[in-house]
Amino acid sequence: MLTSSQNVPVFLIDPWILESINKNFEQVKNASQGPASECRFFCVPRDFTAFALQYHLWKNEDGWFRIAENMGFQCLKTESKDPRLDGIDSLSGTEIPLHYICKLATHAIHLVVFHERSGNYLWHGHLRLKGHMDRKFVPFRKLQFGRYPGAFDRPDLQQVTVDGVDMLIPKDPGRFLEELPHSRFIECRYKEARAFLQQYIDDNTVEAMVFRKRAKELLQLAAKTLKELGVPFWLSSGTCLGWYRQCGIIPYSKDVDLGIFIQDYKPDIILAFQEAGLPLKHKFGKVEDSLELSFQGENDVKLDIFFFYEETDHMWNGGTQARTGKKFKYLFPKFTLCWTEFVDIKVHVPCETVDYIEANYGNTWKIPVKTWDWKSSPPNVQPNGIWPISEWDEVIQLY
Repeated sequence: MLTSSQNVPVFLIDPWILESINKNFEQVKNASQGPASECRFFCVPRDFTAFALQYHLWKNEDGWFRIAENMGFQCLKTESKDPRLDGIDSLSGTEIPLHYICKLATHAIHLVVFHERSGNYLWHGHLRLKGHMDRKFVPFRKLQFGRYPGAFDRPDLQQVTVDGVDMLIPKDPGRFLEELPHSRFIECRYKEARAFLQQYIDDNTVEAMVFRKRAKELLQLAAKTLKELGVPFWLSSGTCLGWYRQCGIIPYSKDVDLGIFIQDYKPDIILAFQEAGLPLKHKFGKVEDSLELSFQGENDVKLDIFFFYEETDHMWNGGTQARTGKKFKYLFPKFTLCWTEFVDIKVHVPCETVDYIEANYGNTWKIPVKTWDWKSSPPNVQPNGIWPISEWDEVIQLY
């Protein structure tokens, strides 16, 4: 009643209820067209029910708390600075609502505030309690959203009737539920990036600006191509370093670097990139050992894709020297993937970012190094044998 009467744009994101709806989807759709049924979904005992509040569509926040309290709700609102404005000195520190928790008797509604971000996705913030807030207001530890910031593809919504209540839910509940365990988001470190660019003056030559523009376009095209294939990837090597260290593309890197787990490799990757206008520059290694692909973008801007292999206690990707057939291995501590925003797209990076970067660049990664030998400079490189001459045609192509 409260959200519908005040035109509050919410949709159901409660994992338990969505899971139950998803398992009984046909029954829910049929119930939406018939008389109200018994309470099957919402009447299961629990502490919270979670909804997403689409803040960019909400036009009447003023007075909402007063109306809620008049209906008997006790409400708590948490705010924090808007990360979208953190890179703008004059707007940094502007606060936005992140979570509303409204309690009635022994049950609470958790309204997770979803904000629109560049790249057509939705973001929610971390729920942090400030000093004056009542830690016993609700059992906060049982909340399923807010332990960390999260990012989701913008879901298409549909209206259904659940237990006699009209509401919006994701059109594909299963897809939303698949996103949930992998939704953690890491923000770009704007403050540290500003300090870095004050210490090491940014390259704003015409050549550097042209490279950044072309590298951005190449990354966006690569992301679109891999998303259409259903192949997850992340920022790797110098592209990951540029995001983490200076929130941008390193102008002297001359390429875009991505990582893909070898189990996500698909045979039609090469064809998909070629059809997207990126010819194969070279292919090193095999699927079972040290695979690496490189595609040629415009004006010598290259896209390098490194495939990662998992061992018991580490991960690695390979490298091959075309002239000699020597193999190299780059070792990384095990890592998981988080979302971030880079060049106006939602993209993966290693959650354990510092460990990942230090493996590749050592503990002096904050200092720019323009001369880099991929065979000897990385601290995590080690020899990995040599390809037999009989296999060279197979493992070294188009170089």
